[in-house]
Amino acid sequence: MFRGAASTSNTTLYTVPSSTTSVVTDIVVTNTAGSSGTFTLNLNGAALASGVTLPANGITNLSIKQVLATTQTISGSASATTINFHISGVEIN
Repeated sequence: MFRGAASTSNTTLYTVPSSTTSVVTDIVVTNTAGSSGTFTLNLNGAALASGVTLPANGITNLSIKQVLATTQTISGSASATTINFHISGVEIN
């Protein structure tokens, strides 16, 4: 679904394609920096994680089972581009 570095401003990370339902199963967030950072994630505008601190070289796993309908989004941001998101799940056409 999405894998990459975070932006320091809120950015759409994933949009459910037309005629598709998506089931988000896991979101892994890593920090490759030698200092702590923060991240925020939203599922279709609703806060999932807001200002969560991730320690230096840290990792966190959000194990969720969330259904998103066509055109719904996952957005997020971080305090530095050393924060990375890996969003996985299944798309159903």
